[in-house]
Amino acid sequence: MAFNLKRSEREPMSEINVTPFVDVMLVLLIIFMVTAPLLTVGVQVDLPETSADTLPEESEPLTLTINSKGEVFIQETKIEFDTLIKKILAVSNNRTDTRIYVRGDKTINYGRVLEVMGKLSGSGFTKVALISEPYKER
Repeated sequence: MAFNLKRSEREPMSEINVTPFVDVMLVLLIIFMVTAPLLTVGVQVDLPETSADTLPEESEPLTLTINSKGEVFIQETKIEFDTLIKKILAVSNNRTDTRIYVRGDKTINYGRVLEVMGKLSGSGFTKVALISEPYKER
């Protein structure tokens, strides 16, 4: 007595087709590769270049940015110049020993950068540093 059954009647197919899964993963990989650099962009400024060495990092710094229009930002949040010290103290938990990095666009009037730094140092902040781009040979 010979059994002449079709494949589907004998046993279920136990192979998994991974081709659609791989296709979806490759598409997601390409999407993330294209969008990842866009996620790290903060306030757009054109920093001046210098050949000075970089400072060592202990923790995430508090960054103050002055763009080409003279607008002031804490991290990526725009603030009014009059509320600068109040906002910095709130972000730094009233610690005046917090390191603050000042990023100023190279096209801005240097007086505006000094005005911001003067306001910071006049309020007791002692660790204020300027940020620049590394010098590139041309």
